[in-house]
Amino acid sequence: MKSLRLYGPNDIRLDEVPVPAITEDEILLKTDAAAICGTDVRMWQNGYKGVDEEHPLILGHEFAATIAQVGANVPFYKKGMQVAMAPNIGCGICDKCVRGDFHLCDDYKAFGINMDGAFAEYIKVPGEALTHGNLMTIPEGVSPEEAAVNEPLSCVYNGFLKCDVRPGDFVLVVGSGPIGIMHAQLAKMAGAAKVMMNDLSEERLAESAAIVDGMLTYHGGDLAGYVLKETGGKGLDVAVVACPAPQVQAAMLPLMNYGGRVIFFGGVPAGKQPVAIDTNIIHYKELFITGSTRANICHFRKTLGFIAEGLVDVKGLVTARFRIEDILEAFDCARQAKGLKNVIVF
Repeated sequence: MKSLRLYGPNDIRLDEVPVPAITEDEILLKTDAAAICGTDVRMWQNGYKGVDEEHPLILGHEFAATIAQVGANVPFYKKGMQVAMAPNIGCGICDKCVRGDFHLCDDYKAFGINMDGAFAEYIKVPGEALTHGNLMTIPEGVSPEEAAVNEPLSCVYNGFLKCDVRPGDFVLVVGSGPIGIMHAQLAKMAGAAKVMMNDLSEERLAESAAIVDGMLTYHGGDLAGYVLKETGGKGLDVAVVACPAPQVQAAMLPLMNYGGRVIFFGGVPAGKQPVAIDTNIIHYKELFITGSTRANICHFRKTLGFIAEGLVDVKGLVTARFRIEDILEAFDCARQAKGLKNVIVF
């Protein structure tokens, strides 16, 4: 089968490898759609621990597939089922896993991160992913592309719950990529009075506004003045930083209303840490500052429902489709931020 494997920094190759063999406790999937994530691009550029010439890794963790083979001991799942995968598999017994946070497990495994992933024609699913509930049937009416893009939507939903968007809130999202657009969609769904988006790229803002009805956009040099104008001088109730820029993280605090919530979604590169912030603003305005990473299986199942019920539009995020034979071109487009989501279709 064809597969995209990482060998080291700036070294990905389209290889021909054997179709994985499964045990009686495993499932074999035939990939239908796999989306490229910023994490995939960073792993390509920077490499990843444990991955080298002798230990290549098949990338890809946002995917949907059809069950091709079912191990004899596996209940419920049947050949031909269309499924999507919550990619983070916890140990199941640590404190984090027991409270439902499999994605925070210190010993977690994830498709395309530290086990072979979805940029391949077939994927082997280990038994623990089945017993933990990671593999989910796709609701009727949801396409494989939509189900693949549900993975980042589930991560956004994790952050959305933490920043507690309420009806009537003033919300600002900084960053007009797919993640920022999803945050804006969920804020609209929650009843925010105004959802605003800021980015340096006027073109990306226009793309985003075409997907999120009624969203306001701003790319000028006086964000503070714009926020005060649009909120009637009150400031923001929620700020979402969906870009890896330390200066943006620090700049959010003065824009907040009393009791406002700020979420840092996405990490800042190690070389740009630490970030200097005015903690007096947090203290006197009683701000809530948080972050989020990945998603658990509950988030994943919930957002699949959002897509099925038409509450969130992820179709518009898919701006380019490629065959597996052209995946190197797809990665180059993703590296250059051409379009929004680049999806490999099989």
